[in-house]
Amino acid sequence: MEQIGYIHSSPNLDAVFSALADPTRRAILTRLMQGEASVTEIAEPFDMSQPAISRHLKVLERAGLLERDIDEQRRPARLKADNMAVAVDWLTEFRRFWSASFDQLDDLLDEMNKAQGKENKSE
Repeated sequence: MEQIGYIHSSPNLDAVFSALADPTRRAILTRLMQGEASVTEIAEPFDMSQPAISRHLKVLERAGLLERDIDEQRRPARLKADNMAVAVDWLTEFRRFWSASFDQLDDLLDEMNKAQGKENKSE
């Protein structure tokens, strides 16, 4: 079945949006903007176990939003924001659409205001 108007996007786009859908994962990414951190360091502000944090890290890693290294006994996580660009690019298309739509609405409202002003003057 052909989907009309369907744009093929990066296969990673779904994984990125799925990862970003969870507030805990967004908070983890925000934390990693400060620099790499261990699971213990990442888990500290959350009221959840380290295994639960590790599951969130795996989702982020599968989406390509972070990298993990093995450093002696710890596996520090590091932000890898390149793949977030896929989501930003996709959203930018909608921004263009909404911007054009709002411009058209502004033009229509201006025309309606001018017409209303002319009606009020002729009364």
